[in-house]
Amino acid sequence: MSNNSNNKRLLIGQINGLFGVQGWVKLFSYAYPRKNILSYQPWHIKVDGVWTTLDIVKGREQGKTIVAQLKDVDDREDSRRYIGVELYIEKSQLPQLAQGEYYWDELTGLEVINNQGIVLGTISYMVDTGANNVMVVNGKKEHWVPYIEPFLVSIDMDKRQILVDWDEDF
Repeated sequence: MSNNSNNKRLLIGQINGLFGVQGWVKLFSYAYPRKNILSYQPWHIKVDGVWTTLDIVKGREQGKTIVAQLKDVDDREDSRRYIGVELYIEKSQLPQLAQGEYYWDELTGLEVINNQGIVLGTISYMVDTGANNVMVVNGKKEHWVPYIEPFLVSIDMDKRQILVDWDEDF
């Protein structure tokens, strides 16, 4: 999931294509697992600088993609205007996490410091490499720090800092 300047909303996906002739669209999902994008209703979209909502009637996995039928969109030409539209949800729609667990959006922008007290930079974004999650930290240089023990030492949300066991030259 990606960061958004609006603290109430979270970017969860984007409409990236058309599917069929009945107004269905293809979705790129930032949710994990990807199909979870369909469980959040309504979606919020920004059209000409104004926020509005978008509801789905149905949705499903279709091969390696996610497809959805939008409410009040009944043909391919109607759905074409939504291509490229980013989909947001209210952060309040997300399930509450256990103590010590965080959504990636909450980690973005946190300062990362190593055990030697050297500031490596701030988290620009997170990446799922398949083997584990990685914090992409930008400072004087870019560091890809695994978001797992033993590299992740502690997270202090009050100070907005993460302490890591990571060499500044790596």
